[in-house]
Amino acid sequence: MFEKFGARLKNLFSSSNKLDESFYEDLEDLLVEGDLGASNAMEISDKLRDITKKEKPKTEEELQLIVKRLLEPKIQEYNPNINKDELTIFLVLGVNGVGKTTSIAKLGYELKKEGHKVLLAAADTFRAAAIDQLELHSDKMGVRIVKQNIGSDPGAVIFDAITSAKAKGENIILADTAGRMHNKENLLRELKKIDKVIKLKGIKDSNYKKFLVIDSTTGQNGFSQAQLFNDAIGIDALILSKYDSEAKGGALIQIGEKLNIPIAYVGVGEHYGDIKPFNKEEFLNSLVGLSAK
Repeated sequence: MFEKFGARLKNLFSSSNKLDESFYEDLEDLLVEGDLGASNAMEISDKLRDITKKEKPKTEEELQLIVKRLLEPKIQEYNPNINKDELTIFLVLGVNGVGKTTSIAKLGYELKKEGHKVLLAAADTFRAAAIDQLELHSDKMGVRIVKQNIGSDPGAVIFDAITSAKAKGENIILADTAGRMHNKENLLRELKKIDKVIKLKGIKDSNYKKFLVIDSTTGQNGFSQAQLFNDAIGIDALILSKYDSEAKGGALIQIGEKLNIPIAYVGVGEHYGDIKPFNKEEFLNSLVGLSAK
């Protein structure tokens, strides 16, 4: 992941004979191109300038480690605490095309492997394809699904899913939601209805988590999506799809710093088992080029 950006950063550090103003200008430009944003780029460049005057790093690795240290507070891991004796609902959000339904399937597969009893809820009732796709995954994974007809009230699907899960003894609901919202007002209205249903059904705040799926390759668009959904309903953590060498890690730094949203899971391939918890150390090493060959 992030090999291209990490390799460019590593190359900048290794090719610079001295840490002059030209070096810091090039560093700022590279950080902006890497989607860290202008304010982060200036901050990191200025702090690196001050630190190098005191610490006088002599190798590229020393420079990389300083930048890693500066980035470390800006991003966090998220490890959901799931009580098998109580019903937990993960409301999975995201715009169309980011891999939301596939991410739900991967997460459901992993949670089932861990011994959880998983129920899928097809609350994206605006697209027949979304319902069909989730049902196909439920069949392949051997887990139940609660669905209604296209155009049904998403809140009603969530209501039925919670009622059904309690009756059948399932302890996790993974709920798909619509991603085709034309403006913030529509998004807020739909999500608030779902939110109200979940709370009226007695799901405790500690057992109710909202995950936003972000396509890791979209860069700045990912930050805009996170800001929109976070303003609308509040996001507990991110699930990153397409987490590979094409991913743009700088946007994740912006999301972590400006919106204070941690990262829970990353999708690393096409198969059900290709999802894993986010590893902050691995992420930062890759981003600053410490893992670049």
